[in-house]
Amino acid sequence: MSVMELFDLRGKRALVTGASSGIGRSVALAYVEAGAELAIAARNLDTLEVLAEEIAAAGGRAVPIACDVTRQDQVTAMVARATEQLGGIDIAVCNAGIVSVTPLLDMPLEEFERVQNTNVIGVFLTAQAAAKAMVGQGRGGSIITTASMSGRIVNIPQQVGHYCTSKAAVIHLTKAMAVEFAPHGIRVNSISPGYIMTELVEPLAQYHRLWEPKIPLGRIGRSEELTGLYLYLASAASSYMTGSDLVIDGGYCLP
Repeated sequence: MSVMELFDLRGKRALVTGASSGIGRSVALAYVEAGAELAIAARNLDTLEVLAEEIAAAGGRAVPIACDVTRQDQVTAMVARATEQLGGIDIAVCNAGIVSVTPLLDMPLEEFERVQNTNVIGVFLTAQAAAKAMVGQGRGGSIITTASMSGRIVNIPQQVGHYCTSKAAVIHLTKAMAVEFAPHGIRVNSISPGYIMTELVEPLAQYHRLWEPKIPLGRIGRSEELTGLYLYLASAASSYMTGSDLVIDGGYCLP
């Protein structure tokens, strides 16, 4: 098999959550370009339908599905519809996530729980449902979770202790799933981005000038700069990789 064939996703069916914007949107577009058929999921169906139209205009196929990943019934329905519409599922990208800036001393329990529910429980429910579908198919598959460098370090100066907690949990949950799903031929890996200019980061403009001097590459990243890594983990090129957390942060975590 040639190098280019290793990265080819033609004939593969992928589910991407959090696909309406940011990293998820960029990953969805990259997977279509690589040949995959998609199910794209998020809370906002209108935005997903616009993306699906854009993908169709480029010659690809994407099935938009409204889903709140904190609701098990909606996640189950999402995976069922994705497998029905696409004829199966080979790749699942558990990408939906949220963040807010609140000091832990002042943080209401409800806010802490809200971040854990989306960032951790949402990943668990999506990965579990996708893995069950993959086991039923008997062909294995690849599950990719979006963690964060915040699962390895504590962000300064913004106060996001609940977010750091959630992403550390995602990294370790990914490793546990990798061990348990391996006998079924399902690989599970996480990607830990650094500061990437997405809709989650744009509102934190007051911090941008403080971050950039600490990033060896001297700038905040772009979501499309992550897509090669998501493609690698989805493809046959990473067939011997599971349980890994890959950091892509412009060197932020090095000092």
